[in-house]
Amino acid sequence: MAGQKFRRTGSTRFLWLRSILVGSKKWAYRSIMGMDIHPTAEISLSAKFDTSYPAGVHVGEYSYIAFETRILCHDRTRGMRMDTKVGKNCFIGGRSLIMPGVEIGDNCIVGAGSVVTKSVPPCTIVAGNPAIVMREGIEVGRYGRFSEADAREANIAESTGA
Repeated sequence: MAGQKFRRTGSTRFLWLRSILVGSKKWAYRSIMGMDIHPTAEISLSAKFDTSYPAGVHVGEYSYIAFETRILCHDRTRGMRMDTKVGKNCFIGGRSLIMPGVEIGDNCIVGAGSVVTKSVPPCTIVAGNPAIVMREGIEVGRYGRFSEADAREANIAESTGA
C-alpha cells in the first residue's frame, strides 16, 4: 500500500481551508500586531497570543504551539509588560498556559495543560501546574519531535496496512 493515496473523509477534506486560516492568523500576528513569530513556527488555529503587548511574543523556528495554548506577556495587576519567549524546536502541548516573562529554551517540550510560571532550560520536558522539570537532556528535532517518533509511526502504519 506504500505510495497509495488515501481518500480524505470527514474534516480532513478541509485541511486546505485550515491551512489558509492558520496562515492568515500567523500573518496578522506578525505583520499587523508585530509579534516575533518565526515563519517556520506552526500554531494551532485555537492558540491565543497576548494582544495587550504583542511585541512581547517571541516564537522560535520550527516550534509548534498546540490547540488552546495561551501565551501571555502582560500582568495587569502589577502593571507589567514582559517578553515571553519560546525557543527553537519546541513543542507546547494543548491547553498550556505560558505566563508573562517566561523563557522556554530551545528543544523543549511542555506537557499538555501545563502552567509554566518559571523559565525552562534548554533540552527539558516540563509538565504540571505549576510546571516542573520531568526530564532533562532530551534530544528533539523540528517541532519538538523525538527522533524515534518517525520510525514508530512508520512501524504502526506498516503493521495496520495503512
